[in-house]
Amino acid sequence: MFGDVFGQTDSLSVSGSIEWVKELVETAWTTFKPGGTLHPQAFIEHKGHLVMEGLLLAVITYLLLFNGQRKPKGRKEERPLTEKEVDELCAEWKPEPLAPALTPTQQISRELVITSASGSRVVVDGKSVVTFASADFVGLSALEHGQAICAEAIDKYGVGACGPRGFYGTIDVHLELEAEIAKFMGTEEAILYSYDCATLPSIIPVFANAKDLIVCDEAVSYPVQNGCDLSRARVITFRHNDVEDLEAVLKRVAAEDRRLRRPLNRRFILVEGIYANTGEVAPLDKIMPLKQKYKYRLIVDESLSLGVLGKNGRGATEHFGIGPGEAEIIGASLGNAVATIGGFCAGSHEIVDAQRLSGQGYCFSASSPPYTARVTVEALRELAERGPALREELAAKVALFRKLASAIPGVHVVGGPAAAISPVVHLSLRGADGDPGQGDLVLEKLSQTLLDKDGILLPASKYSCLEPKRQPPSLRALITVHHSDKEIEAAIKALAQRVQELQ
Repeated sequence: MFGDVFGQTDSLSVSGSIEWVKELVETAWTTFKPGGTLHPQAFIEHKGHLVMEGLLLAVITYLLLFNGQRKPKGRKEERPLTEKEVDELCAEWKPEPLAPALTPTQQISRELVITSASGSRVVVDGKSVVTFASADFVGLSALEHGQAICAEAIDKYGVGACGPRGFYGTIDVHLELEAEIAKFMGTEEAILYSYDCATLPSIIPVFANAKDLIVCDEAVSYPVQNGCDLSRARVITFRHNDVEDLEAVLKRVAAEDRRLRRPLNRRFILVEGIYANTGEVAPLDKIMPLKQKYKYRLIVDESLSLGVLGKNGRGATEHFGIGPGEAEIIGASLGNAVATIGGFCAGSHEIVDAQRLSGQGYCFSASSPPYTARVTVEALRELAERGPALREELAAKVALFRKLASAIPGVHVVGGPAAAISPVVHLSLRGADGDPGQGDLVLEKLSQTLLDKDGILLPASKYSCLEPKRQPPSLRALITVHHSDKEIEAAIKALAQRVQELQ
């Protein structure tokens, strides 16, 4: 009996609750539905938004006028410093230096001023000396009628283009030079940069960004390193000219990709035709198969190999039988064998066109002076015509210098067989590379002694303090067709004598 009563009571309670909830929902819907008394539309129609705006204005006024004047509890009012206290604080303050202290090598180094045209001899501080500091490898600085060509261009165009290439700085001779570069390099197109030191730092960031990968030789020059930094790409280095280490890096990256399931991205192998920091030639014949096997693109800096290597002087790529287009991106300086200023990138239409809106040095630097562009056209034509004979003559000079330098006791010619054809010769003293700082100092003193006492300008290599890995200390000799056999023999004899004095 009691169970039936309680069961009926529970049923009535549940049904009553349901009815109450239904009434509550219906009331809420009637109130808030479109047309209801609390629907936002009704609130707006009865000027309710003015109330809200007034409240917001009052809060903002309060915050502006009163909140800033509130003082933290327990905090004492600060009194102004006395003049004596100010002087004491100023006396105690030691600012960080704007630049690091000079190294012992920098303290003794001198700024040399050349007051003559480049050749085998130059005038340094009023003294005629034999120079091994000029990269005029095939002698185009002495281009016949070069000065007359420049004078004629200055008469026609003036001395400057007065603007970047994309902003009214393009002159017809710039387009003529780009066409001549493309013809010389055997590529579809070429793009001209005003400054060689900005060429690779402009090219690399166009094609590589933070999502991409660059596998780079550890001995590349500072401008190339700078280009990698500016691209923000992931950079992995391999041991200098070590193809086995390069393949190990590529295998490791491929294994990581499979394990981490990385998305596809752009990937580049980056090398120099002739390395400025070692004088060695990149083994492109061994690098190309790895590039193709692991699906990488190849960037080659031909700055020091242009005009020096290859049947037509196109550089290390041509020297190893790599045709135009097989190395996707080729950059080079015009300030070495071509003996003018600026740089370029040669490749397909797509490679060049991408740089016209994205190459920083192209878009934002004033274009090359028209007269330098005009004389560069003639220099390239001269190089195409007389290049084989000039390179044969240069090779004989290089072989002689390397042979004699290798025979000096205590001197190591960097590179060995990998650099035998390179006109960039690095000479290190055996044992001087243990302490780079001490080695730099010894070689700087040796260089100055050769200049002052023997009339030989043979500079010590210098590197940026920003380079993550620097090469061992060395003297760097640049061999050109200007040098006679007698000048080379005399320079080697003087070097051998000065090295013997150090031992």
